Amino acid sequence: MKAVEFKTRMKNKSIRVPEKLRSVLFEDRDIRVIVLFDEKENQEENDFRTLAKEQFLAGYSDSDSIYNNY
Repeated sequence: MKAVEFKTRMKNKSIRVPEKLRSVLFEDRDIRVIVLFDEKENQEENDFRTLAKEQFLAGYSDSDSIYNNY
């Protein structure tokens, strides 16, 4: 299996394949599509969770480690 990578934008719920790759992708051929995207909409929520976790764990001291085995 051969892999190609490209960046594009979704338009009308469709992913546009660059012109230079269209000749490589033949019809009636199996392909695997993996979609990776930035979660910019959830960045504030992720930042809040990270901060909350850091603040929560900052309240622990080394003496609290005796509870880790329960």
